[in-house]
Amino acid sequence: MSGTGQGLPHGLRPMLATTGGLPPDDDRWAYEVKWDGVRVLAAVEPGRLRLTSRAGNDVTGGYPELTPLREAVDRPVLLDGELVALTAAGLPDFGRLQSRMHVRSPSAALRAAVPVTFVAFDLLHEGRTDLTPLSYDERRARLDALGLAAAHWQVPPAFIGTGSAVSEATRAQGMEGVVAKRRDSRYEPGRRSDCWVKAKHVRRTSAVVVGWKPGEGGRTGRLGSLLLGVQGTGVQAEAGLVYAGHVGTGFSAAALRLLDDRLAPLRRTSPPLADVPREHARSAVWVEPVLVCEVEYAEWTREGRLRHPSYKGLRDDVLPEDVMRE
Repeated sequence: MSGTGQGLPHGLRPMLATTGGLPPDDDRWAYEVKWDGVRVLAAVEPGRLRLTSRAGNDVTGGYPELTPLREAVDRPVLLDGELVALTAAGLPDFGRLQSRMHVRSPSAALRAAVPVTFVAFDLLHEGRTDLTPLSYDERRARLDALGLAAAHWQVPPAFIGTGSAVSEATRAQGMEGVVAKRRDSRYEPGRRSDCWVKAKHVRRTSAVVVGWKPGEGGRTGRLGSLLLGVQGTGVQAEAGLVYAGHVGTGFSAAALRLLDDRLAPLRRTSPPLADVPREHARSAVWVEPVLVCEVEYAEWTREGRLRHPSYKGLRDDVLPEDVMRE
């Protein structure tokens, strides 16, 4: 693992949460809002800023409004957090963020129309000190002490031992859910740990795009639905990608244009997975399985298919090999 001149590491992968319910031993956990955005690690030094996505890509140029963050600290820090686009009510909106996620040099007009906010929720390095072995409580205290608060970045509150109340409040506000973090747990880079548990109000998942079916009516000849896959688990662990269903709702005109552009160069002649039902495979246009999208859904069926999925957007921050059925 390489570092900067001030000792901040480069190449770290963020710690991930498992999906579950609220923990029963409430006072051992801290509760945070689950932010509906793009995960980034922010390496901040006086006069220097680097934003790295969960997939390891440098996305600094796509969010120039965060450039002043490098002047907000007097020592190097490595922050974990989420980039979000907030509504007028202060709630994160993943759909709004889509217009920023895929732009590497946004215009002033786009930045004004869809400003982003960096929500910092963990501190991994401070100066030359690696904080990942410390407990959540210790890291959180050091994060709060930085005093990071401005128009485009913030440290949201964490709540101790009040899981049910936080869950109900976020549900009432229409937010995605909460994340419970065990207070005595260390930070585990690149690992999905049961020391962090995401309790969702809305069922959302990532899925790999393996192909598409032409539409009908006004969308004849164009994209009608996306065919989706996830990495096989359990008895399917050796199978690689397995079919997870298809999504044909939730597409805006802008989303369809973006998908047309992104899918066109990815066409292939054979399916990238073997278990697509014949009625969908018959008219499918297959693509290399490199794009990841986010969908909202009602449930997983017994056959392992998404029931009533709705498209929410592409996720350039998630690698296809990391997409598992939750």
